[in-house]
Amino acid sequence: MTEPGPELEQEFDYISERKKWKRQVYRIIYRADTPLGKLFDICLLVLIALSAFIVMMESVPTFDLEYHVYFIVLEIIISIIFTIEYILRIVTIRNKRSYVFSFFGLIDLLAIVPFYLSLFFPITKYFLIIRMLRMLRIFRILNLLDFMNDGTFIIRALRNSSRKIYIFLLFLMIFSVIVGSMMYMVEGHREGFESIPQSVYWAVVTVTTVGYGDVAPQTPIGKFFATLLMLAGYSIIAVPTGIVTAEMRNKRQNLEKICPRCGNDDIDDDANYCKKCAERVAL
Repeated sequence: MTEPGPELEQEFDYISERKKWKRQVYRIIYRADTPLGKLFDICLLVLIALSAFIVMMESVPTFDLEYHVYFIVLEIIISIIFTIEYILRIVTIRNKRSYVFSFFGLIDLLAIVPFYLSLFFPITKYFLIIRMLRMLRIFRILNLLDFMNDGTFIIRALRNSSRKIYIFLLFLMIFSVIVGSMMYMVEGHREGFESIPQSVYWAVVTVTTVGYGDVAPQTPIGKFFATLLMLAGYSIIAVPTGIVTAEMRNKRQNLEKICPRCGNDDIDDDANYCKKCAERVAL
């Protein structure tokens, strides 16, 4: 068996150096357990905050008139940095698909797409405010991942109670249409109640206790009806809150019930014994 030649050895060295480079960059941009990694994340957060500040200041005519050129230059520089960072994240990670289609991967992509769209459609540059979502990485930097887990717990509770919420929203839509139609008849085509859709808009604003004040009943019967609707709005708003709260409480109880013998955590709320090993697990 022949010894590898100098060219083959150089190729091995090149591959080894390339992998080493990728590992180093990966650790810096994906982890915060090194000084360089923490510095990178802190600089990233500063750029995100600066980018959001620029977008907001551009919407103020006086600031935009005076500092427009500086805003444009900073936007270009920050967007180029974010583009390079996004490419490096894809290049250095092994499972590229998992990152690209992950929550943070999609957010990273949305953080740079508006800039390139603004080259053709200037109004889309204000979508750069989406970059603020990247600030969620502060939980990882400050070792506060437990907060992210709590956020996942809330999202799971919302998803599990989604059917009840859908039914509630359907009832609220039907209720608003009926109330709006009744106010259309009561107010007799007065200003703000010229049509049923406008009256339904008033009903939605009233029942949600928003109260813009742009439309208001004028007749005594309409005012009395509006008073009842506003009082009912307080109780109606409490319904989805109660649904989600009950779901969160049930899930928390399920999480607390863990079998001390086999570690099974799939235990019903009303169960006193583990379904796998029959160990007592009642709290």
